Amino acid sequence: MTEIVVVAQPNGTFRVDVRSDGSATTHVVSVPAGYLAALGCDDVPTEQLIHASFLFLLEREPPNSILRRFRLDQIADYFPDYPSTIGQRLRSRD
Repeated sequence: MTEIVVVAQPNGTFRVDVRSDGSATTHVVSVPAGYLAALGCDDVPTEQLIHASFLFLLEREPPNSILRRFRLDQIADYFPDYPSTIGQRLRSRD
């Protein structure tokens, strides 16, 4: 089982701890201003977007392959389907 914990940091970033199969990784994620609105998810809490984004990433790569520090919009550089997929997932939870 994989556990993802997202915690807002005082500097505006988010610490993400991923625990899976006895290993743990830590990531620092920033979210550009207006990014939730660009995804059509401006009513979604940022922590929920980050959590869902890590689920998306973990479907495609192991935790130790995820960058340790990145901006959330950079995911689309590696996975072009990210914006449409994550937007659909989060909007369908309403």
